[in-house]
Amino acid sequence: MATKIRLQRNGRKGYAFYSIVIADARAPRDGRFTEKIGTYNPNTNPATVDLNFERALHWVLVGAQPTDTVRNILSREGVYMKKHLLGGVAKGAFDEAQAEAKFNAWKENKQSGLAALKAKEEEAKKAEAKARLEAEKKVNEEIAKKVAEKKAAETAAKAEAEAAANAEAAPAEEAATEAPAEA
Repeated sequence: MATKIRLQRNGRKGYAFYSIVIADARAPRDGRFTEKIGTYNPNTNPATVDLNFERALHWVLVGAQPTDTVRNILSREGVYMKKHLLGGVAKGAFDEAQAEAKFNAWKENKQSGLAALKAKEEEAKKAEAKARLEAEKKVNEEIAKKVAEKKAAETAAKAEAEAAANAEAAPAEEAATEAPAEA
């Protein structure tokens, strides 16, 4: 029996997530499987992988062939690194304690790299938000300046109109007050 480690599609249209399964190569993609060893959700950023590491390692060691995508997932999770180190132990290159130490060092290095990447993304997001806020403040200041200029122009126009009305009304009042005095 040719055994494959592959993805089994779940989810709705346009929002797929996958189960990582061990299945006979002849079985349909979403059909019968031997064992479910994890899940893979590509819809999150970064993609979420929940994997039973020990079972995945067991199946890789007994010869199950992963598909390309699953091989990449297993490699990122460290299954192939662990297999490589166990091969070195079997050949006598080093003992299990050294292999475990190398694997833990690799895992720590990977975790620190991911943390640094996440921090860099967060910093970029904050910088972008700050730049957007500064641009918005600048636009608001320009709008406020235009509104103030417009109000000042309206106020000046009203003052001129009142002054003109007062100037026209003053000679008419003088004429009105002088006319009764002459009579």
